[in-house]
Amino acid sequence: MKKPIFLTILGLIIIAGIIAGIKVLQIRHMIEVGKKMVPPPETITTIQAQSQSWESFLSATASIEAVQGVTLAAEQPGKVLTISFTSGDMVQKGSLLVHLDTSAEEAQLRAIESSRNLARTNLRRLAELADQGLISRSEFDTAEADSKQTEAQTENIQAIINKKIIRAPFSGRLGIRQVNVGQILKEGQEIVTLQTLDPVFVNFMLPQQQLGQLTSGMPVRVKVDGSSEKDLTGTITAIDPKVDAITRNIQIQATVANTKETLRPGMFVNASVILPDQEKVITIPGTAILYAPYSDSVFVVEKKKDEKNGTDVTTLRQQFIRLGEKRGDFAAVLSGLHEGDTVVSTGVFKLRNGQAVVTDNSHAPAFEMQPKPENN
Repeated sequence: MKKPIFLTILGLIIIAGIIAGIKVLQIRHMIEVGKKMVPPPETITTIQAQSQSWESFLSATASIEAVQGVTLAAEQPGKVLTISFTSGDMVQKGSLLVHLDTSAEEAQLRAIESSRNLARTNLRRLAELADQGLISRSEFDTAEADSKQTEAQTENIQAIINKKIIRAPFSGRLGIRQVNVGQILKEGQEIVTLQTLDPVFVNFMLPQQQLGQLTSGMPVRVKVDGSSEKDLTGTITAIDPKVDAITRNIQIQATVANTKETLRPGMFVNASVILPDQEKVITIPGTAILYAPYSDSVFVVEKKKDEKNGTDVTTLRQQFIRLGEKRGDFAAVLSGLHEGDTVVSTGVFKLRNGQAVVTDNSHAPAFEMQPKPENN
């Protein structure tokens, strides 16, 4: 009984040994094949590091202010009789905007004009009598004072009437109307805003350390975030003589033409003062850079001799670099690259040092200083 069991166990052990031996031979064969296998070269796109002249500028966040801007308000209380404008209208200096009810003042004006005319007539008569010595000097002085008083009263009533006829103090664009016909206005109540939009002021602050680089007349470029319009240009027209004691910044004011009224008072824009000196830099696309916490790097394309068969092969060498400013699709390289070095331009995250590659630039993207991505 024991002998058959023993033979069964022995048979199982022999079969297991045979299977294990076969697997060992298979694994050894796979290892040998893996050592001999050479991965195919990776297809890459390349670009040469270029030397460019970048304009130097000082940038800041700026705000737009109207060269002339006011909120028109009622100087005298009264009822709105007529409104002669529409919200958003472009008006010229002196254009009638709002006419308040002046019927009471006009009646007072007619009454005082009658008194003024009578006082003038009496003054002329008494002047003739005074020349003949028929009246005293005090009577003539009294008549002259009455005439001047009525003249002043007439001018006062006329001034009140003029204040109730509201006109544009300068040419510009009106805002949204705040009053209606028949409304009773209080003194100082807002009617509408009026802004001159061409040109406009661009106000911004720069650190005091940069004051020596600034002079009046220097060009300023203004860019509105999210706008498809071309950047607007102007010039520095004023530099504040006082430095802010808290921030140590100095206020700069530029004047910019705004014919299309792209800029509106209160807007925030990006302002750049263009400096006369240009900076020489080595540039590469931002997509060529492998960013890492310890250091940024690029893959430089090199030609080498294959040690086995002596043929020329293209391989990669990872090169650590120090980056400077970024503009558009490009980044400036302060150290680590030279002009003319060929680097991988895209897909660097999937590459490794010493890897064999093949260059194919047929589908390489175009890199620009001022890219405008399509909204696909």
